[in-house]
This record gives sequence, C-alpha cells and structure tokens, in this order.
Amino acid sequence: MVANRPGTPRLLRELNDRAALDLLVRQGPLTRAQIGEHTGLSKVTASQLLSRLETRGLVSVVGSQAGGRGPNAALYAVVPSSAYVAGLEVGPDGVTAGVADITGRIVAQVTVDPNGADEPVRMVHSAVVKACRSAKVALSKLSAFVIGTPGVVDPRSGDVQFSFDLPSWHEGVLAALRTDLRRPVTIENDVNLAAIAERAYGAAHGADDFALVWLDRGMGLSVMLGGRLHRGRSGGAGEIGYLPVPGAPLPLGAARRAPQDEGVTESTTWGIPTLAGGYGALVGADAVRALAHEYGVTEPTAVDCVRAAAADPERGGPFLDDLARRISYGVTSVNIVLDPGLVVLSGNLGRAGGRPLATRIEEIVGRISPTRPTVAMTEVEGNPVLRGALHAALEQARDDVFSAAGAS
Repeated sequence: MVANRPGTPRLLRELNDRAALDLLVRQGPLTRAQIGEHTGLSKVTASQLLSRLETRGLVSVVGSQAGGRGPNAALYAVVPSSAYVAGLEVGPDGVTAGVADITGRIVAQVTVDPNGADEPVRMVHSAVVKACRSAKVALSKLSAFVIGTPGVVDPRSGDVQFSFDLPSWHEGVLAALRTDLRRPVTIENDVNLAAIAERAYGAAHGADDFALVWLDRGMGLSVMLGGRLHRGRSGGAGEIGYLPVPGAPLPLGAARRAPQDEGVTESTTWGIPTLAGGYGALVGADAVRALAHEYGVTEPTAVDCVRAAAADPERGGPFLDDLARRISYGVTSVNIVLDPGLVVLSGNLGRAGGRPLATRIEEIVGRISPTRPTVAMTEVEGNPVLRGALHAALEQARDDVFSAAGAS
C-alpha cells in the first residue's frame, strides 16, 4: 500500500503519483477504481492524483469500461508523447539509433554507416537527428540518451577509457556529446546494455544473479550480482577476451594512447593489450570460422558456419563440440569465481548456435566445475544492445518526469 507511508503531504503525493504512473506503464489503461485497488489509494485520493497528472499532461482518458450499475468508468493511460528517449548502439560497422516514447514503445529505428567514425559527436548527432525525423519527434523532446559502445567505461566519470574498435572514443567524448545534444547523456559498455535487456525482457527476466556471454566478432561478458551490474573499480570487468589461456598468445601490447594525444590527460593513459592474443583469439569470429573450416563446415562467415552446424548435427556436430569446449573455458572460469547460477549466450554467434551450442556448453561446464549453471539462449527480440540502451534511458526519463509529477 502506497498511501500509508509516513511523510509530508508533498512526499506522499510524489510517491503516489509515481506509483500510479509506473502502474499504468506496466498494466496499460486502468480505471480510477482499478488504480485504487492496485495501489491501496482511496477513491478520493485516486481522483485527486489523476486530476494532477491530467493537468501536467502525463495521463489522459483513452476510453471507458462498462461496469455494474451506473455510467461507464473512464480508462486512464500515460500520454505517450509526454516524453521521449533515445538509445544508440555504436560500433565499427555503424550506428543504430532508436527513439521510444515514455511508455517504452519504439517509434523509430535507423542505422547510419560508419563514415565519420573518427568524429564521435558528429556521428551520434547525425544518427539521432535521422531517428527523430523518422519518428517525427523534435530533438528537444528527448529527455535522455544512452549510448552503448565497445570498450571500457569509467564507472566514476562515465567517460570512455578506451575502445579498441573505436579509437576516437576516449576521455572527453561524454562532455562533448552533452554539450552538443544539450541533454543528459550516458555512455555504457555495449555488453552491459545487452545484460540489462536480458534481465528486463529475456531469459534472465527478474534474475538478480546471472552472467551474459557475448559471442560475436569477439567475446564479451557482463555480470549481474544482486540485481546490479558489476563493472569493477575501473570499468574493466567483463573484458574476458584478454584472459590469458593455453593455446593462445599472451595479449601483450604497448599503450594505445600517450598523454600528449589530443583530448587525453595523463591520468587516462592505458596500456591496452593487443586483440591478437588471449582468449579472444580462440573464440572470436575469425577463429570460429577457421575452426569450422577445419571440420568441413565451409560457409562464408562464422555466423553462417555456426548456424549451419546447429541445423545439421550429423555434419556440424564435431565442430560444435570443439567450439563448445573452447567457450566452456571462459564460462567455467566465470562460474568458479562468481557462481552466477545462470549464464545467457547472446551476440550473433550465440544466437546462431541456439540450444545445440548451449546444451553442449552446459554439459561441459558441469563436468569440470564444482557447480553446474543453467546455460540459456538469449530471448531478447531485436537488437539487445539497443533494447538495453532504450530501457536504461527510459528508467532515467521516468525518474525525472514521473518523480516531478507530484512536486507541483
């Protein structure tokens, strides 16, 4: 029950209004009586609440519902156009941008080519403008931006420390984007956003503890512990592709940037290992394609090879067995150290392998690890990084827009 919490009248209004708005987002249109039933508010309080929210343009009557005796009851819903958010996935192959209204409905999604990748602000601005035009939404209506990018994001500053695939994304990009867009901007590791989407919409729905293994051009990892992302002190948690393993060269390399480079301070110099070594050399797309060809699975891309093998066990079974063994090294390491209970496979290679790959990995990890986690396939529809970015942006926007509803 919301109404019985102690506090000032203003605080109670804020709590009640936020609870009602969150309820309408989850449930869809409801009558005043239904809102009261779900929140524990009296009819009078619910009526006052709806009047406030209507005045602020956050809810409106969208229809009616027949009841017992008396007139039909008005149905109230959140006004979708009361706020919008943008989510973006930035990678070496281009930028995908999406716009969603405050209810979470995606109203536009566009992809722009990677031309201008060395100019992050211009590239992001171009993608956002294109998405806004597609959605017929003014840029000024966007309440929050969340951008997913490969690499390490400092959890304290929120800025990019380094991105091997996007060398122009480094410290200073966040401030430049905020200045350009004139709105709150958050940068997050792309695999972390995929994990956020998995917990909200997918195989890890509601799970407080799980690991997401991202299998694509390279291998990435995101860990959720106690319902919170574990980023590590410097933001480098999950960079499992750099893990030294037998059978692969050590990921040694010189610093990628020097303090005198433009836009980089002495405090942000990083020694970045080369991607030619480490665990990523065994499970990245190039290595997977080469392994498939050794077994006679000769489709043109790694994703095609894995998909073909999963669809034809007689032809592709031995290849999948070997691939699962390689992936199991990393999954076992994560399981032994963190014991997440659930491991979700995502990314294009993970999707292509489907249940045949997941089952093999679960069996191998169960044999060589003290505990046996459930290994599941992603259940997020569409682009998981974009879905996670939009979800994170919606949480920020709702905190801002909905929490302010009861303050007036």
